[in-house]
Amino acid sequence: MVSVALGTEDELSEAVGVRLLAEHAGVFQPGLLLRRSGFGYLKGGMGKWKQLATRQPVLIITDLDRLACPVTLLNDWLDVERPANLVLRVAVREVESWLLADHAAMRTLLGDKARLPPAPDALPDPKQHLLALARKAPKAVRLDLVKEAGSVARQGLGYNARLVDVVKNHWNPICAAERSESLWRARRHIAELAQRVAGV
Repeated sequence: MVSVALGTEDELSEAVGVRLLAEHAGVFQPGLLLRRSGFGYLKGGMGKWKQLATRQPVLIITDLDRLACPVTLLNDWLDVERPANLVLRVAVREVESWLLADHAAMRTLLGDKARLPPAPDALPDPKQHLLALARKAPKAVRLDLVKEAGSVARQGLGYNARLVDVVKNHWNPICAAERSESLWRARRHIAELAQRVAGV
């Protein structure tokens, strides 16, 4: 198997990246994990990631956030030089949209009555949408995901741990990609990379 360097913005995105690589477990295994808080580390290190891609596959996952479109981000980060073994994919608008796209997995977390979005990539703020749904979730989930009154944090202390557990044990990228075009594109690019590496 080939080791893949995985660059992400946070713990949740890293879990998603590991899960996407697991779809090609016969070819890939997660290797070097490049994670710090926010996208600045990923964007600023793009020169290093390009060099690394000359020796091994590199997968970078970042959020679109407030930018107009993924193409703008890709052109800005990659410039002209685009190594074949470097895959940069953009969650529209945040990785939470990819989670929300798998309704079955989200219902295991939020309950059967959760009103989940049919097109999560179209949400202006997927994380806030998820937190709004969490306010009506079972108490244990609500306590983990939703911040306490007066807290300056955007989410509860158990947010990442709870959602990482969903990614590892319930989230199905195949189902989620049916509702998220940005995830569908990410899976396609990772599959193409796996085919190149395997010489198929």
